[in-house]
Amino acid sequence: MSESASISTGIASRYATAVFELARDGNALDTLERDIETLEASLSDSADFRDLVHSPVYSREQQGNAIGAIAPKMGLSDMLANTLLLMASKRRLFVLPQLLAGLRARIADAKGEVTADVRSATALTADQEKALAEALKNSVGKDVKMNVTVDESLIGGLVVKVGSKMIDTSIRSKLAALQNTMKEVG
Repeated sequence: MSESASISTGIASRYATAVFELARDGNALDTLERDIETLEASLSDSADFRDLVHSPVYSREQQGNAIGAIAPKMGLSDMLANTLLLMASKRRLFVLPQLLAGLRARIADAKGEVTADVRSATALTADQEKALAEALKNSVGKDVKMNVTVDESLIGGLVVKVGSKMIDTSIRSKLAALQNTMKEVG
């Protein structure tokens, strides 16, 4: 990991721990989860918001004023809005994506959930998703929340990542393994 990525992760982790503990102590984890979803959607959908968070062109004051104006319109809780204002005043808004990921992980752990990243060659039906979630729950012993994406380059099958474990049943990986085996023989 590069030094700057490590520093960003450390900064985000400290903010995430503080915000999570405040939310947990105030019985506001559901509110925090909604705030996280709102901010992730904004980061995903708005280039202007991403620029505000990441660009060094904006001063502390400009970032603070913008967050102060945006947070109520987004419906963010006072706790998270104040955290973002503090981060803006310290020039730390650039760690917002890592902060959100850290908060998600802490909330999932508190709920006894684990997140599985699932890539499939075609869109999964509701029944397939339910069956996969049930199989993963039996395997890991926790409730499983799935992030499902379609990746047509897999040709067929699935790639499932739960924590540090990865299960790759895609046709692409099987073809690659066959190709490697053929190289070794020839």
